[in-house]
Amino acid sequence: MLRYLITLQATDKEGLVESIANKISHYGGNWLDSEMRHIDGVFAAILQLEFPEAHWDHLLDDLTAIESLTLTYSKTSKNNTDLKRAHYRLVANDRIGLVQDISNKMRALNINIERFSSQYETASHTGIALFRADFNVSMKQDQDEELIQALYDMGDDVVLDKIDE
Repeated sequence: MLRYLITLQATDKEGLVESIANKISHYGGNWLDSEMRHIDGVFAAILQLEFPEAHWDHLLDDLTAIESLTLTYSKTSKNNTDLKRAHYRLVANDRIGLVQDISNKMRALNINIERFSSQYETASHTGIALFRADFNVSMKQDQDEELIQALYDMGDDVVLDKIDE
C-alpha cells in the first residue's frame, strides 16, 4: 500500500462524497484523513489515502469520470519528527493582509503551518468584520511563548487561544 495525497474540486451535488468514498473502497483503498468544504457551489477536498499501487490508475480513471471533477495527487510518506505540535485559535478584526502577517510571523520563527482554516464573519452585537483562524503548527519544543508573543504583536485586537488536544 502506498500513501497518496489527493486534491479534488467539483461542482457540488448531493451524493458526491459517497460516490468518491465508494470508488476508493471498491479498489481496497483506506481513507486516512480529509478536509472537505463547500464554497460558493464548489466542493473542494484534500484526502490522504493508503492505496494499492496496482489499482491506482483504475481509481484515477473512475474519479475523473465524475462530472466536472478535477484532481491532483502526489505520493507521500509518514513524517516522523521530534517537533512539538500545537493547535491555536485566533480572532482579530478583519483586515487586508492578516494571513500574510500570520504566515510571516511563523516563517520568521521557522514554524511550520500544518493545517490552517479561516472564516470571515460579522460580530453579532457590533457588526464589526471579524477574521477567525484555527490552525495547527509544528515547532521546536520551546517555541510556544515566542509564537504567542509574535501573534499578539500583530495588534491589540488579536485574541489567541491555545487548544489542548
